[in-house]
Amino acid sequence: MKKINVIVNGLPGKMAQAIASAIINSNDMELIPRSLTGPEIEIKKIIIEDISIELYNPIERNFLLVGANPSIIIDATHPSAIEENVKFYTNNKIPFVMVTTGGDLTFIKDRVAAAGNNAVVAPNMAKEIVAFQAMMEFAAEKFPGAFEGFTLEVVESHQKTKADTSGTARAVVTSFNELGIPFTFDQIIKKRSEEDYKALGIPSEFWDGHGWHTYTVKKPDGNVFLQFTHNVNGRKPYIDGVLDATRYLHMVEDCLLSFGCVYSMTDVLNGELKVFQEMMAEK
Repeated sequence: MKKINVIVNGLPGKMAQAIASAIINSNDMELIPRSLTGPEIEIKKIIIEDISIELYNPIERNFLLVGANPSIIIDATHPSAIEENVKFYTNNKIPFVMVTTGGDLTFIKDRVAAAGNNAVVAPNMAKEIVAFQAMMEFAAEKFPGAFEGFTLEVVESHQKTKADTSGTARAVVTSFNELGIPFTFDQIIKKRSEEDYKALGIPSEFWDGHGWHTYTVKKPDGNVFLQFTHNVNGRKPYIDGVLDATRYLHMVEDCLLSFGCVYSMTDVLNGELKVFQEMMAEK
């Protein structure tokens, strides 16, 4: 079986390291030992699973691909780097999976459509949480205004290295908006300190990698109270989703099923991945 050649950008970040390790240990992917890093990173190499990976500063971006032929790039960098990275990927017509959150989806879609390559972009790669988001979107579509007059509180906690407000929280807030609750993204309460983690009861071994969210909905008269909570400890659920998204995108590209499309994790979960795998098995 021909392996999927992947570059993981964002090393030595912990998410990027976890993704790179998972790819090295997978049966169907091959890690290209190069990574686009941040401008503040001074080291030039990092060792993961006994593999030496070269790190490229943003000003060295154009050298990243010299002699390399990635099938897909996985971006796990920083919100501030998304725009320039997307320009780089689309200019070189490389399919990409955007793990980094906080980007302008309209900008990404426009660039991908103009270039003709494909991408998977999602605020959350954990498949279980994506399913929850899909349920909220379904409720918003079928029952618009159902919570009109209610109040909403949103609390999200992540590791302190996560710079932006949770993309998952923003997506769920959008559904609550459609359900009739006016609420803005800047009202989302972010928790990023050890004191916060202790107060929330997050196990200390997951302080450097977690995603805890609670959405509290109340009727002003106090007669109705709803609360939705989804807590993820560790990075494995996200990593599993990233690898499935990568496989999905590779199938799309290999089967020439679309050009210039941005897919979501909902697309990945909808069953097309299995269909593509069956198609490839018949080749």
